[in-house]
Amino acid sequence: MAKNHGNQIKDDETYEALRDQGASKEKAARIANAKANPDQHPSKKGGKSPAYEDWSKDDLYGRAQELEIEGRSEMTKDELIDALRNH
Repeated sequence: MAKNHGNQIKDDETYEALRDQGASKEKAARIANAKANPDQHPSKKGGKSPAYEDWSKDDLYGRAQELEIEGRSEMTKDELIDALRNH
């Protein structure tokens, strides 16, 4: 039986499975809540944004800044891409 994580987590079972797989609390909560929302489809490929490799380093840095990724100012473009993908 899945532990009840309160109102902020809409799908406790999915949340726990993602945490067991090593996902961060933030990422697990985002995915679990999206899966619980019938208007969202987190398992479907979507988005029309280009691949990170096509972004400029400044754009990658800006996105890393939005997500408050630590150490971003010292990262290369490849390191920024890796940090964004693993956030």
